[in-house]
Amino acid sequence: MNNKKSVEEILMKESLNREDVVALLSTDEEDSRIIFAKAAEVKKAFVGNKVYLRGLIEYSNFCSKNCYYCGIRAGNNRYVRYQMTDDEVLEAVKYAYENRFASMVIQSGEKSDRKFIGDIERLLKEIQRLSEGKLHITLSLGEQTKETYKRWFEAGAHRYLLRIEVSNPELYKKLHPNDKHHNYNKRLTSLKTLREVGYQVGTGVMIGLPFQTLDDLADDLIFFRDFDVDMVGMGPYIEHADTPLFRYRNELAPLMERFRLSLKMVAILRIMMKDINIAATTAMQTIDPQGREKALKVGANVIMPNLTPVKYRQNYLLYENKPCIDEEAEDCKNCLDIRIFMAGDEVGYGEWGDSKHFKSRNN
Repeated sequence: MNNKKSVEEILMKESLNREDVVALLSTDEEDSRIIFAKAAEVKKAFVGNKVYLRGLIEYSNFCSKNCYYCGIRAGNNRYVRYQMTDDEVLEAVKYAYENRFASMVIQSGEKSDRKFIGDIERLLKEIQRLSEGKLHITLSLGEQTKETYKRWFEAGAHRYLLRIEVSNPELYKKLHPNDKHHNYNKRLTSLKTLREVGYQVGTGVMIGLPFQTLDDLADDLIFFRDFDVDMVGMGPYIEHADTPLFRYRNELAPLMERFRLSLKMVAILRIMMKDINIAATTAMQTIDPQGREKALKVGANVIMPNLTPVKYRQNYLLYENKPCIDEEAEDCKNCLDIRIFMAGDEVGYGEWGDSKHFKSRNN
């Protein structure tokens, strides 16, 4: 790192500033290994070697938003739109419960109509009844009113993932239409409201976007720390042909460069926020067949096996080349068991795997 502070000197600091984080993100392969080793050390000391499974249900691809990067955006007419039936959801819940996943994620395109809100509330109550309250539920259903967040919380949801995607408000404007449905401040308000209601709050960003700089990514990590999040899901930006941002594909960093940068983001975040939950996202595996294992080795401790019926998965592609879209739940589970073991970790079967950060803050 020339005459600047060495990686070791930066990692010895109690708190990293923006300049420190940019320096770490800029490291070459040799210095990156130092960061990865430190992150692995922090992970072992603060969250251990347990990996927690969150069975993922991609409930619906109907979406009211038109984000420029997303395959299921409202303006994409190439997908068959669907919403899973209650029976299909509960079949996935039964599988997760019987296989001791202990936690599930219900994800969907953003909707806020009365029927959708009621459908989710009803399902949450039914999941609690079916699992005798033993399944913890994470929701990832976008911006809602405080009343809706409360209804879902009281019905049995305990975690909520609302990805900010980028913490730079000016960059946010470049990635979303300029209308009332896509407002950066509303996104921030929703995150704050979730905290007020009592959820374990998660967010995340994409890495390697058009117009994005290392300064932006450093600010993203500092945003997570300053907001005091409980969990993070982030990974490489992967373009989709049916989105407006696809026209910038030739200006992007190569996929493997985006992947390596994503690993550094995971590792640096683990060092900065030692006891939060960090997901090894599917997008990592899209670029590198061992992407999720590599993320586990540098700080991640959550994986989300897909329990969505195979017949729907082709129509829930937020980005292209998504892996495992034709893999049944049992095949996915067996594969992940092996992957997690290969990464030197073990599956925390039967454990909720709540964020230790959330617990310590609330104690």
